[in-house]
Amino acid sequence: MSGHSKWSTIKHKKAMMDSRRGQLFTKLGRAITIAAREGGGDETSNFKLRLAVTKARQFNMPRKNIDRAIDRGAGQGGGEGLVEGVYEGYGSGKIAVMVEVVTDNKNRTAAEIKKFFEKGGGSLGQPGSVGYLFTQKGRIVVEKTAEVETEMLQLIDLGAEDVEEMDEGIEILIEAGQLGAMRDKVTAAGLKVKQAELVFDPNNLLKLDEKSKAKAVNFLENLDDLDDVQNVYTNLDI
Repeated sequence: MSGHSKWSTIKHKKAMMDSRRGQLFTKLGRAITIAAREGGGDETSNFKLRLAVTKARQFNMPRKNIDRAIDRGAGQGGGEGLVEGVYEGYGSGKIAVMVEVVTDNKNRTAAEIKKFFEKGGGSLGQPGSVGYLFTQKGRIVVEKTAEVETEMLQLIDLGAEDVEEMDEGIEILIEAGQLGAMRDKVTAAGLKVKQAELVFDPNNLLKLDEKSKAKAVNFLENLDDLDDVQNVYTNLDI
């Protein structure tokens, strides 16, 4: 098994229960706009856009919101100033943290994240300072049925390198470059894909005592709530 800390699962459940749907839809819309601007507005040919739209639908984002975000990316108003970025550092309890952002003001976002890390007892590092502790992977969550063991064996036969049953479904991790092909193979095999995304998977996990872990999780949750933050990855053993 990989070093996946299951932070993505906790974050997913938190987002589904988050009352601030407007903030969530804004983040999802920005990701869609960036993807459409980079590769065009056709979900069929633009895999990054397809992933962003799939994630938006997962959180019940209205189709009209999705279409507006695609239009912005296609140059129909408002998406030109958005840029992506990745920040790295050590958070509460010395956990390694990777932060993906989308912002219309890089200086503001950099200052905000730096201040957040310092206030939380951590430190923001330079590019590569913690990146070597992670490997980018493709992550797919497949809907499970009563035949979980059969489905897991089927996924292994399809080429999944890491398969694990979770509450939300069956999670598989594969090489990042295989995400699109594996998603298509899983679908063609008759299995339902619930999520498909690129993630930073920790190579090893850091264990903390319960008090320190609770403080670190609180740090991660508050970091994820920042307006410009899209995704947060950590090596915390949750």
